[in-house]
Amino acid sequence: MNFSQAVSSFFARWKDFNGRSSRSEYWWATFFVILTSIFTNILTLFLGLSPSIVAIIVLLLIVIFSLFLTIASLALVVRRLHDTNKSGWWYLIIFTIIGVLPLLYWYCKKGDEGENRFGSNPLDLY
Repeated sequence: MNFSQAVSSFFARWKDFNGRSSRSEYWWATFFVILTSIFTNILTLFLGLSPSIVAIIVLLLIVIFSLFLTIASLALVVRRLHDTNKSGWWYLIIFTIIGVLPLLYWYCKKGDEGENRFGSNPLDLY
């Protein structure tokens, strides 16, 4: 899956917590979210200096878009964990001291071959 396919899938499946997502879909979409976050943070910094009504409306839209990205990213993480045959509940270990280590491993790990309990292999679809 290339960058544009991953971003399209990210937006199309923004509230889909079922199924699986491949490594390429996860990493390309994560790259997109990081770039978008950098852009919106810079925009917020500049708009925060101006107390105009337009700036306030744009800042409100940025907050709404950021909430959307948060939900879509969480759905993507759950689907990525599903690809490694892990429940999405495993994401909660991120709140522990070393929880990021197994999560990073699972994000990088090749997904299960063929079908698993969460659906068919996403690589078979592309």
